[in-house]
Amino acid sequence: MRSITDLTTLRDALRDFCAERDWHRYHTPKNLVMALSVEAAELVEHFQWATPEESQNLPAEKRAEVADEIADVLIYLTELADVLGIDPIAAAREKIVKNAVKYPPPL
Repeated sequence: MRSITDLTTLRDALRDFCAERDWHRYHTPKNLVMALSVEAAELVEHFQWATPEESQNLPAEKRAEVADEIADVLIYLTELADVLGIDPIAAAREKIVKNAVKYPPPL
């Protein structure tokens, strides 16, 4: 497996992984966003009834499970951006600029 150190190398590793399994035909925007939604819901499930304090102090086993779900969300989001030809870093940068205008700091 190639070294994954940033979003570009993650995207490239995911391309290779999917190509090796001939999964590209299934990875349409519709299917990817549905899978992303499911994985985000699985992430939410870990915090559903937790107090704020519990959510900030996860036991090691729970933290590992949350890490797996975060990975799933990141993987599907990266694949969705790739299929749609969207640079997620550029999109996030542009969104931060929009949010800065929409939500200026208090005076």
